[in-house]
Amino acid sequence: MSFHKLLIANRGEIAIRIARAAGDAGLATVAIHSADDAQSLHVRAADAACEIPGRGARAYLDIEAVISAAKATGCEAVHPGYGFLSENATLARRCIEESIVFVGPSPEALDLFGDKAQAKALARKCGVPVIEGTSGPTSLEEARAFLESLGPGGAIMIKAIAGGGGRGMRIVDDANELEQAYARCQSEAMAAFGSDDVYVERLIRNARHIEVQIICDHYGAISHLWERECTIQRRNQKLIEIAPSPSLNDALRARIIDAAKDLAAAANYDNLGTFEFLVDNDARTSDKAFAFIEANPRLQVEHTVTEQVLGLDLVQSQLAVAAGATLGSLGLAQGYIPRPRGFAMQLRVNMEVMDETGGTKPTGGTLAMFDLPSGPGVRVDTFGYSGYRTSTAFDSLLAKVIVHSPGGNWTDVVHKASRTLREFRIGGVATNIPFLAAILAHPDFIENRVSTGFIEAHVADLVGEAKATAETALIESGVAADDGPPMTEAAVSGPGPAGSEPVPAPLQGTIVAVDVREGDLVRPGQQIAVLESMKMEHLVTAPHGGRVTKVAAEAGVTLMQDEAILYLEPAEIDAHDVTEEEDVDLDHIRADLAELIERHAITLDENRPASVERRRKTNQRTARENIAQLVDEGSFVEYGSLAIAAQRRRRTVDDLIRNTPADGLISGVATVNAEKFGADTARCMVIAYDYTVLAGTQGHMNHKKIDRMLGLAEQWRMPLVFYAEGGGGRPGDTDRLGMTGLDGPSFVQFAKLSGLVPVIGVVSGYCFAGNAAMLGCCDVIIATKNASIGMGGPAMIEGGGLGVYHPAEVGPVSFQSPNGVIDILVEDEAEATAAAQKYLSYFQGTVADWKAPDQRLLRRAIPENRLRVYDIRTVIDLLADEGSVLEIRRDFGVGMITAFIRIEGKPFGLIANNPEASGRRD
Repeated sequence: MSFHKLLIANRGEIAIRIARAAGDAGLATVAIHSADDAQSLHVRAADAACEIPGRGARAYLDIEAVISAAKATGCEAVHPGYGFLSENATLARRCIEESIVFVGPSPEALDLFGDKAQAKALARKCGVPVIEGTSGPTSLEEARAFLESLGPGGAIMIKAIAGGGGRGMRIVDDANELEQAYARCQSEAMAAFGSDDVYVERLIRNARHIEVQIICDHYGAISHLWERECTIQRRNQKLIEIAPSPSLNDALRARIIDAAKDLAAAANYDNLGTFEFLVDNDARTSDKAFAFIEANPRLQVEHTVTEQVLGLDLVQSQLAVAAGATLGSLGLAQGYIPRPRGFAMQLRVNMEVMDETGGTKPTGGTLAMFDLPSGPGVRVDTFGYSGYRTSTAFDSLLAKVIVHSPGGNWTDVVHKASRTLREFRIGGVATNIPFLAAILAHPDFIENRVSTGFIEAHVADLVGEAKATAETALIESGVAADDGPPMTEAAVSGPGPAGSEPVPAPLQGTIVAVDVREGDLVRPGQQIAVLESMKMEHLVTAPHGGRVTKVAAEAGVTLMQDEAILYLEPAEIDAHDVTEEEDVDLDHIRADLAELIERHAITLDENRPASVERRRKTNQRTARENIAQLVDEGSFVEYGSLAIAAQRRRRTVDDLIRNTPADGLISGVATVNAEKFGADTARCMVIAYDYTVLAGTQGHMNHKKIDRMLGLAEQWRMPLVFYAEGGGGRPGDTDRLGMTGLDGPSFVQFAKLSGLVPVIGVVSGYCFAGNAAMLGCCDVIIATKNASIGMGGPAMIEGGGLGVYHPAEVGPVSFQSPNGVIDILVEDEAEATAAAQKYLSYFQGTVADWKAPDQRLLRRAIPENRLRVYDIRTVIDLLADEGSVLEIRRDFGVGMITAFIRIEGKPFGLIANNPEASGRRD
């Protein structure tokens, strides 16, 4: 291999699995661990171990700590396992920067499949079916609108855009429950993945979950390793996985596998990956039979079942591909992949118990007994051992039980799994083994009559059966049933000081802070500690008033449920006996809010004096000044103001924040002319390129913003005012996929607005390439006299060998106005913005306050001598309300006059021959 020492950037059973595979491949291994995880078995499974800073899951999420550990121990490669940093593109890039091999796909693939919206867009591009839903970050209002669009009986699934594992997901079939479910999904997504972006899609009620294992090398070869079925889930988290699927026919299997390979090829994927689909059991047509939902660009928890039916070691294959081996040299070219032999099943043994509603409660303690099942076709991947004290700082998965039956009978593997579970004896910690046994014994599971809603539909019966099993089996306790229940949690702490009562931990967790000291008086309901469990912080309050006689736990200590945090001597506590809390300063701005306010302030003109000065030197205004004139005061709601240019690979984030505010595109919703037409009618979309930011070029992030705005303009039937000044596509963005900025929907979406809503383009200064393409799609182009408009800018012209030109020479108004490109030519941006307001008003309705010229003057406006030339514009001014004429293309086709006017407040379009054009017809 091209590397000889491997850092395993994970913990638990997957770290042990990687260490074993690497050792068999002749690689030296280094495990990492936090201080509170030093007793985990993975620390001993590797050849060496390195403690990293921090505690709990946060330690394993510290990218720089991982890189430092790899460099300090001389590791040439990093394997991230699954979870934690396994799908983190930043870690992959840092590895590349430090010349360390990242055992996984490219950073670009991680970026792509880490964003479910991008992944679904790729699927559409490849012709792979996807479930109907929103595309990209979705607001609560958009989610509500989508749910309503499904009609009676419709249901949606809310999903986090980033990450996976069932976190940040909720089913909603009642509009009244949407807001709460949306908030919980956002909260979970932020805690698990660092982003609260969610989207929604139609719920397929009777679905099976199918995933395809793909492996690719660095040279473009792609092989599939058949499929797995993961239909048995509790609250979107897998419990039982099977390979191959016992549910698919050959034709549907082939279509799903081909779809997975197409996606991998389109993404230039390399290394191991899983492409996941839902199969609709109720589909009436073949095109609705299955749909892509997401891809996991990493090693899966359930890779084990694929290994069992194919006789492969997927971790060793990962390592070899990362080292540069071809699939052909590994015997993994598609022609060499065997058909699955029999069935394999994986059961996830979790430290948790479930109630009749489907809710789960984490458990913990010390593993007093840990006897593993064994025998032919039985495998257990675990980090547990007798005497190990568990921690709630990490995932509840304790072990994976994998069984393989070489025959082709589905029920054989079901019965084997049941027998194997009966041999697994765990004492000291309650697990879900009885619940898994209840699933295996259910007639519908045995007959394979299941869907992803199986557990939800049968949860009460399954929990009841699990409780009965736990009372009679030796699985959990290893003692006779009448000897008492097993010790599944820490017992209530012993007595404290005389006359005191314990304040117990409400659940297993780690103390973050104790907020009182011995001798303090506390009142009922006063916060006394903060406890962290399963990555969430829980406030612990005093159950009654009293004096603290003993603090039993300090920060960093992990407690079992009901262990004492402190002891209180009960007392009737008067409010005056307790130290008064500090007065709350309602004007105080906390640090995170202050940071947010500062970030917004950076985007404003008053904090960008150098940029404003550059505009003054060209006698132009800033984009924000134009918007301020255009919209009604206080009505502008900006979208995406905190975006920055996608150039993190070559510039610091602070530099980008300071110098690329809003990524050079100011966008939002406002009202224009609301005083005349009312707020509802006056709603308008505003998009303005900011020439002071990278010359108003079209960047990766501002493309995303404009896509969002254009989609809303279409959806809400909202007029658009578009300030187009800018230099077209931006070559300097580095944090994106694709070769050009032309592979997004912006231009198509812009063109779709034509004929749907009024689209007004305004340009001052230089407007080239992509900016000009969008300007050309506008219904009307309002340009100032200093404008230059061209599809090719000076750089493109020079690059094509056509000469060197100043930007002002490319498409000046002296050319573009007479040729009809410019509809309304004005002096400056203030006049241009006023023209945009006026143009928009004709589509907003009738004005009540109008004044007409003396209509008697019309009697003399046209000469009685029909051969005599006259000024038709004078006639139009007399015909129309005062100040209501807006002429279009005055310099083009001079023999014909076109204009918008008002007559008695009502808007009209006007076409008139021009007698003064002396018969010219352009």
